[in-house]
Amino acid sequence: MRPERQHQNWRSEAGSRLWLSGLIAAMEHAEQPEVRRQPVAPEILVELRAQLALTALFRSAPISTSRH
Repeated sequence: MRPERQHQNWRSEAGSRLWLSGLIAAMEHAEQPEVRRQPVAPEILVELRAQLALTALFRSAPISTSRH
């Protein structure tokens, strides 16, 4: 998905809930002992840092709470 499309999805209420659900699922998976023992591939870390940087850029932008 293109970054500008991710930005639009994340800024909507449904998009931010979906993003948060995905984050929670990933954290629950990562906390399992058998997963924690596995090394993380460098390309995964690069992608993770890029994703975190993307969400940090838009964290300061207000999310609309108006109903249409």
